Amino acid sequence: MDLKEVDILGDAIGEHWYYRSKAKAVQHLLGQGPIGTILDVGAGSGFFSRHLLAHGGAVEAWCVDTSYAQDSDAEESGKPLHFRRALERVDAQLVLLMDVLEHVDDDVGLLRNCIDQVPRGCRFLITVPAFKFLWSGHDVFLEHRRRYTLPALESVVATAGLQVKCGTYYFGAIFPLAATVRLLKGNRGPARSELVRHHRVTNSLLAAVCEAERHVMRLNRLAGLSVFCVAEKC
Repeated sequence: MDLKEVDILGDAIGEHWYYRSKAKAVQHLLGQGPIGTILDVGAGSGFFSRHLLAHGGAVEAWCVDTSYAQDSDAEESGKPLHFRRALERVDAQLVLLMDVLEHVDDDVGLLRNCIDQVPRGCRFLITVPAFKFLWSGHDVFLEHRRRYTLPALESVVATAGLQVKCGTYYFGAIFPLAATVRLLKGNRGPARSELVRHHRVTNSLLAAVCEAERHVMRLNRLAGLSVFCVAEKC
């Protein structure tokens, strides 16, 4: 989760339909096997690493973000969790880049730098926001440079030197509604976060819709609010 939005949800982040559904989608794409050590680049609050330490079979996580005030160490479910300001080599089995590539001018360069820090066989799970026409003040607030299509993200991943294993869109079930609202509002709104706390009924309904979609998400190469890609360093 981006540190610029931490105060909006606070400790309730795990209850928000978007983050809850996205964390489960990550687990779904990674499968049931052991995860090992995570290198979480641009980790922000470390929400996804914490989730995988608690529920997904990870044993340790290194969260890297230049926004941290200082290096620190913690625990999640009794497992080591490290927060670092600078990217260094880690003997990781999984690299997470959760909505990170859209923040930098040179997305291929950043990805190559990450590849250099991990051993062969390491998996990468990457997410980015989808479709340029969905651009809004939320993107401006979060200092995004771009949005992606699935083919565009897969091209970046392959150009950086990774082997693409799986690519898909997610949040496709709510895409028509979200796209309609965005087109009606236009993309010239103020630079502010659109993340809000929802009533528990709304949260439950949206989470249920995403839960149903998750089981078939690998088939969706058509449209969604987020683009997912799983790749491997060969």
